[in-house]
Amino acid sequence: MDDVSRQGFLSRRGFLKAGAAGATLASLPACGATELGRTPLAAPIGVDDSSWAHVRARFMLEPGLAYMNNASLGMPPTEVVKAVCDGYEAISREPLQGKNDLQVIITNQVLPRLAAYFGADVGELSLTRNATEGLHLQAMGLELNPGDEVIITTQEHPAGNMPWALRKVRHGIKVTEVFIPSPFESGEQVVALMEAAITSRTKAISFCHATRGGHLYPVRELSRMARRHGVMSLVDGAQAIGQIPVDLSDLECDAYSASLHKWILGPAGTGFMYVRKGARDQIKSSFSDQSLIDSPSLGPGGTADFPVRAALSTAIDFCNALGAEKIEHRCRYLSDYLKVGLLGIDGVNILSGSTPQISCPGSTIFEKMDLDAIKAVSLFEERIGTHIDEHQRDGHNAIRVSTHVYNTTAEIDRFLEVLSEARA
Repeated sequence: MDDVSRQGFLSRRGFLKAGAAGATLASLPACGATELGRTPLAAPIGVDDSSWAHVRARFMLEPGLAYMNNASLGMPPTEVVKAVCDGYEAISREPLQGKNDLQVIITNQVLPRLAAYFGADVGELSLTRNATEGLHLQAMGLELNPGDEVIITTQEHPAGNMPWALRKVRHGIKVTEVFIPSPFESGEQVVALMEAAITSRTKAISFCHATRGGHLYPVRELSRMARRHGVMSLVDGAQAIGQIPVDLSDLECDAYSASLHKWILGPAGTGFMYVRKGARDQIKSSFSDQSLIDSPSLGPGGTADFPVRAALSTAIDFCNALGAEKIEHRCRYLSDYLKVGLLGIDGVNILSGSTPQISCPGSTIFEKMDLDAIKAVSLFEERIGTHIDEHQRDGHNAIRVSTHVYNTTAEIDRFLEVLSEARA
């Protein structure tokens, strides 16, 4: 295929015409060697767009599109996409050796780098497909008897609610939901509301580190409070990791599950579950009765998606090159820029927390009078090729904009211009 034909095939129209079955992994643009993939990534100096332009250049997004829905699914950089492609090529050329090589990468690179990045021991981590799977495993693995109580909040994602609803039906446990205002006033308010709900039957509290709407919970304080009452602390970290530096040992929670395909920019279908060493006697494997405290085997057995998991090594290297604190500052800069623009638009009510202590760096939620949030999603995509999300929950008719390091103030300006004119 000549260059002109290949370019046409790889365009959006050509890809759709070819169909999913006809578009092989080898056809993806990032599967070939690229200069970007070979060039070391330099940490940006400042927080403005010019300082991060070389980072934006590492992503494959089509020209003209603005992706501001990272809280749903992140956009992996070119080198991560290439790593996945290389892994599939390896097991296609020589299946047995390719599989073995990828397993070595997962064992010797992925798990140690994840453990170092998140302040955990390798033995405390189990790889999963996503936070949903991890949340299910940590909930189903917790030893509970009929009548035992688990406390959750009104701001949990469905993935955090469903395992407890299942255990309520199947195992007769009690699930108590604590109302948390949106936004809440302070971390102390959240701790007080959760603590007031604890009873003699309470065995665990289960809550988000960062909610779907971008509210930050005081994980360490909640975990310490739970431990004072002899209660387990189980955390949904899907929206936190990658937006803010996370040190799991410092948080002092008993279990923590997260997706790696959102803010960490890993390939889709990757996540982990953390179980603190001291909690292994209370959270058991859902797959085997042979697991031991020293070897818990908490994840499912069988053949895994080795190329996808092995590529996590590249994703962590990418984030390490930028620096977790620099990522947080860049995300906060973009969100603050958006909030300043929102303040100048009539009928807009910003719902994100008023301080960095209770609001995520990258997720901004707001309402606009007479604008339906769900309809707004398609409106912005059709008018200016901008991807956002709705947040119709917690009593809100809100829009969620989740900006990451590669977004720009120009994209935000374009969004604000259309928002100012948008009506029901």
